[in-house]
Amino acid sequence: MTETPMTADFRERSRLSRRQLLAASAGALLLPSLPKAQEKDMTPKAFVYTEVAISVPFDQAPWQDINQAIRQQPGFLNKTWLSGHGNNSLGGFYGFDSIENARKFVTGYFPSEPRAFGVAHNTRVFDAETTEAASRDMGAVQYGGPAAAPGAFVYTELQLSVPFEDAPWQARNKALKMLPGLQNKVWLSGLQTRTLGGFDAFQTLDHALDFAVNMFPETAAELGCAFYTRVFDAAVTEAASRAMNSPYYSPAA
Repeated sequence: MTETPMTADFRERSRLSRRQLLAASAGALLLPSLPKAQEKDMTPKAFVYTEVAISVPFDQAPWQDINQAIRQQPGFLNKTWLSGHGNNSLGGFYGFDSIENARKFVTGYFPSEPRAFGVAHNTRVFDAETTEAASRDMGAVQYGGPAAAPGAFVYTELQLSVPFEDAPWQARNKALKMLPGLQNKVWLSGLQTRTLGGFDAFQTLDHALDFAVNMFPETAAELGCAFYTRVFDAAVTEAASRAMNSPYYSPAA
């Protein structure tokens, strides 16, 4: 693939920012390996969603360097890389061992990443314990649901504040289980905001687009609220996600 001046500049600035970050990290050469990380409790207590307002083909993103830096963050459990369908944005869906560490990640480490490139970004923190029962009912891989490599991911969030215990998730799950191509779902409840949302894995990009473009807007209309949806191509980020212990992929044999 021919590099444009923009992507070439992105990669160069990425290398510089990574060198600076790793040089400032004591013991950077003694990073814990992911197999060791697997020895601790991997059940998430918090989820983090991120997306950076930059467009770069994923094969030109410096994900190996970024992975190395993220592994050092307190409480990090796993990351599923995200590449925006139609715009090549960069993002991720993370598991953390506590809400406190998830907050530290989005307020401390993560803003340095897009700041290095002079671009804006989005971050969200979600209370995983609040939605655990609903997510388990939808076969969420974070809680031991069967892992099968997805073709796409969909992130949704409603501009609606509802305590999750008051949300009719049982009825919604019953309907979602009939949805073509849906493999599993993680329910999301916004920390402090109590917004309702989800991170869904689909067999194919077509299934994901049909849900995000045609079906989910109807749900939001019934509730009379604005919404946010994003579709991500899972195939292009699989190797990077596997390297970060993403639960969406079975361990290599």
